[in-house]
Amino acid sequence: MLFSDLGLSEDLLNAVTDAGYIEPTPIQAEAIPYVLMGRDILGCAQTGTGKTASFTLPMIDILAQGRAKARMPRSLILEPTRELAAQVAENFDIYGKNHRLTKALLIGGESLDEQAKVLNKGVDVLIATPGRLIDMFDRGMLLLNDVKVFVIDESDRMLDMGFIPDVERIASMLPPLRTTLLFSATMPKEIKKLAEQFLMNPREVTVAPPSTTADTISQGLLVLGRPHGHGPGSEQKMKRDALRELIKHEAPRNALIFCNRKRDVDIVHRSLNRHGLEAARLHGDMSQPMRMETLTKFKTGEMRYLVCSDVAARGLDIPEMSHVFNFDVPTHAEDYVHRIGRTGRAGRKGHAFTIAVAADAKYIDAIERLTKSPIPRIKLDGAKGGQLDAVEEKPKRQRNRRKAMEHATPIKTDVLATAENDKTPDAAPAEERPSGERSRSLQRNGVRKDELPEADDAPVKGLGDHVPAFMLREVELN
Repeated sequence: MLFSDLGLSEDLLNAVTDAGYIEPTPIQAEAIPYVLMGRDILGCAQTGTGKTASFTLPMIDILAQGRAKARMPRSLILEPTRELAAQVAENFDIYGKNHRLTKALLIGGESLDEQAKVLNKGVDVLIATPGRLIDMFDRGMLLLNDVKVFVIDESDRMLDMGFIPDVERIASMLPPLRTTLLFSATMPKEIKKLAEQFLMNPREVTVAPPSTTADTISQGLLVLGRPHGHGPGSEQKMKRDALRELIKHEAPRNALIFCNRKRDVDIVHRSLNRHGLEAARLHGDMSQPMRMETLTKFKTGEMRYLVCSDVAARGLDIPEMSHVFNFDVPTHAEDYVHRIGRTGRAGRKGHAFTIAVAADAKYIDAIERLTKSPIPRIKLDGAKGGQLDAVEEKPKRQRNRRKAMEHATPIKTDVLATAENDKTPDAAPAEERPSGERSRSLQRNGVRKDELPEADDAPVKGLGDHVPAFMLREVELN
């Protein structure tokens, strides 16, 4: 099937051809005709299969006739993140270049006044994040009673980020007679409930089993053994060493490196640059201009590696992304699907590698249950590979601590013996085993510092229980 078979206009087909596309993806081939008919759509497809074009292309033709009024957009697209919103705006620029449609991008981190000026001129397409949209609506800068097409993109991500109450409020601001399109990469029960709430007699378009990964992505799981230091610092260092070994082995054209926490994004970013691997970083605490500048450098190839949090797991569309590295195993299984979906896009080959430690067993198990496919285990020279223990780590640590306590040196309650009860002349005085040494001994035997009895760490003040011998001598009274 070709794009010309979908009923799109000649001007739009020319723009699609100029962009280098001839054949639609399965989600595009199924969804576009129904959107042109004005049907509500519930669309589900893997990340990287072209869901964005499934609604941007038909919307351009639908909005080709008519004119927008001041502060009254004719269509609304909700996105969970600023980056995704900016990505959709770029798609409208590419595909709508032969049309005279106007658009506005309402995202946080940008000037309210500048965005209000664009809205005052009238826009055909409004692309927004929920928070900024509600803010401008409450300020009276925006009216939504002329919206003909309403798109909720990445709805599962909206759910994860807690935006559903905002989406419900926004939907109540819209006219009841409209076309509503809901797209998602995964289809949990909550999303189907949303569809029942927002959509009217929708056409369900599912082109792949929910939460599956693309066949174009080769995956690998590197399981690291327990470090010698046993501390979180030594474990993180071992993961950074393994990451550099993977990069050296794979020699990626470009790569996204995902961390679970913003603090780790900064640490891994500094580590890579310290070892001569020029990298940029991206997380939610950065200002919007800085985030956009970083993405531009990465897309143009100025920076080869991008260390990021899950803020970049959605909406970052770089067709020639060669690799994705999960420095941390995501705690939500769905995020794994979205992370590795940044590579292997548009039919190209991609590679995704995940670094795991023993504590990640339950997260790996959840991912493999979600995708219904095991992640191939790999070993790498210089990295310690092993089998992932499916037993939860917390009970295991508790057993180890109990065992350590059993083998630890017994703590005697009568260490500070009185001279009256001290039968052995050479008995060791209390000072021979100070509390600090005792604490260190316990820690060497596996007892954590925060589990030590508080009384043991407190120094003995005054005479305590130790009564000097001269005070116990019998004194003859004259």
